[in-house]
Amino acid sequence: MCHLMNIEKFQKNLIEWYKKEGRDLPWRHTRDPYAIWVSEIMLQQTQVDTVKSYYTRFLKALPDVKSLAGADEDLIFKLWEGLGYYRRVRHMQEAACRIMDEYDGHFPDNYDDIIRLKGIGAYTASAISSIAFGQEKGVIDGNTLRILSRIYNRQDNIALDKTKKAWQLLMDNLIHGADPSMFNQGMMDLGAGICTPKHPNCEHCPVSDFCDAHAAGTESLLPVNIKNTSKTDLYYITAILKKDDKYFLVKNKEGLLENLYGFVQYEVESPVSFEETFYENYGLSVRLYEYCKEIKHVFSHRIWHMNVYLGEIMDEPETSSLLAEQLYTEAEMAELPISTAHRKVCTQIP
Repeated sequence: MCHLMNIEKFQKNLIEWYKKEGRDLPWRHTRDPYAIWVSEIMLQQTQVDTVKSYYTRFLKALPDVKSLAGADEDLIFKLWEGLGYYRRVRHMQEAACRIMDEYDGHFPDNYDDIIRLKGIGAYTASAISSIAFGQEKGVIDGNTLRILSRIYNRQDNIALDKTKKAWQLLMDNLIHGADPSMFNQGMMDLGAGICTPKHPNCEHCPVSDFCDAHAAGTESLLPVNIKNTSKTDLYYITAILKKDDKYFLVKNKEGLLENLYGFVQYEVESPVSFEETFYENYGLSVRLYEYCKEIKHVFSHRIWHMNVYLGEIMDEPETSSLLAEQLYTEAEMAELPISTAHRKVCTQIP
């Protein structure tokens, strides 16, 4: 039987705790929906401490919807460099363009319109609409799902979409009548600091009196979070190709690292095969002359094993406009949006 009979008391305890113990984060000093949007997109798949400096730098360069909509593509990817999941920022720019076209540059002020924007799902729409506009939309993420599973002592698998959709109703019920911004941010911080995945700190939990799992002694068994995922291993020869004092880079047109720059790499078995494949693709002769090391980079569903070689371009720049356009000095490379995986490769430049 659920102990959550007094929702108002649950809300009061949570919000009072949040006012005293909540994290001091830069995006919590504003109700600007644009700034909140930027923070929420950055926080997807990224640690809070990592996001802080990126958030400040991004808003300094692109302080509003208009500046993001009109920003140069290389700039937005440079500002995002290192955060990963680069389609997030491409979708943000597409959404910013739509806001300029359909809302005259004003960020939409309700959940239904916000969720229609590119790259915004239920969690982000709930966060923006509740924090910036005071709408009673409960946020559903890993933290709040874990809290709900313990409060109600439920063993539903929180990795499943059907659980997330069903528990949205639980969150919307819990938030009703409370300050939406305070409640949602309180739930986020409760999950981050008290109701943690392992060893929840029930002694200091402001809502432990309402927790069925705590009463039953099952809090350490929950949540059930069984993900059916597997990683694919991919093996590459990745070449640091030099011509005089410049290096050959390519801009990815599509796929995992779309619009980011990096070194050429192929799934081939030998340096000779790399040289042949490169010539087929670019019509340029290269020679690999030294093996550096294997660099591993882990993505959400794949692992790159990059066997890094040093090489040189044999053709002269004047024989190929392509060659001249894709050669960069180290100083120029520092200004380009290069993927984190290939920033690791940069460490092998002599």
